Amino acid sequence: MFNKKQYLLISIVLFCAYFMTSPAFSLESVYLANNIHYQAKNSNANWASYANYTDPGAGHHLLPVNTKVSIGIKTTFKGRGILITVHEDGKKIHMEYNKRNMNMSMDEYIKTITSPEKISLKKISTIDKKGIKEGKAYVGMTKDGVRMALGFPAQHKTPSLEDNAWTYWRNRFKTTVISFDGKGKVSSIR
Repeated sequence: MFNKKQYLLISIVLFCAYFMTSPAFSLESVYLANNIHYQAKNSNANWASYANYTDPGAGHHLLPVNTKVSIGIKTTFKGRGILITVHEDGKKIHMEYNKRNMNMSMDEYIKTITSPEKISLKKISTIDKKGIKEGKAYVGMTKDGVRMALGFPAQHKTPSLEDNAWTYWRNRFKTTVISFDGKGKVSSIR
């Protein structure tokens, strides 16, 4: 039989094995269907959120639409998240995910933000292209243009993409509301 110290040691090993594993799955190559806003905290720690913070502060970067990536699910002591690996340079971005706030499974969310093929930007308006390239919303952009530029809005604040007001998080504390007119174009940003 095992003594208390041996049980404790076995428990710690099993805990670490469960929570510190590599990604549970990895997709073949996919492309981003929208920009991912992320923050480089240091040379090897890149962090993003399902809320797609559009202005998280120092170290803010943009992983653009049509970037070729692999996606995995990473389990750590903080919970499950998404691991994005950029094919071009091997950069890894750890994305937090909150199923309750997104009202969809992580797999559904991954399918929403990725595409098996590149997204065609040929028929997109000039103002949409500018917003997508800069990762910003501008008056006159379409809903698709805003989604590609800022990412998929968190559903606890924007329950449906059919709504004419989408709320985005600038950072953990501040939001921006993008309002659309009857034609589905941005009429105001506040």
